[in-house]
Amino acid sequence: MSDEIMLEGLGVAPGVLETIATLAADKVDGVADVLTRGVAGLVQKGPGRGILVAVGEDGALSVQIHLAVKYGIPLRTVATDVQRSVSDALVAQTGQQVSAVDVFIDSIVFPEQ
Repeated sequence: MSDEIMLEGLGVAPGVLETIATLAADKVDGVADVLTRGVAGLVQKGPGRGILVAVGEDGALSVQIHLAVKYGIPLRTVATDVQRSVSDALVAQTGQQVSAVDVFIDSIVFPEQ
């Protein structure tokens, strides 16, 4: 399978790592949704390739993740908590170091009146 990510000789489908990252981000207080990129870069909900997990030459993982966050919680706090949660989950599940977790806040969800 050409899309496999090799982790110390073990082939892992990218979707597995993306699922780990998604579940970790969803647990963070203030995250309304983990978003994906659709046609022409438009943000959409649902399954897709909005989370990108890659392996560097040094074997460390890097992640890009797009979020919708809840209004009223400081964006920096949400982003920092997502970075920590995703990094910890990937290290725990794969044993690989994580070099970067880039968080993109694409929208804010306001409470319904």
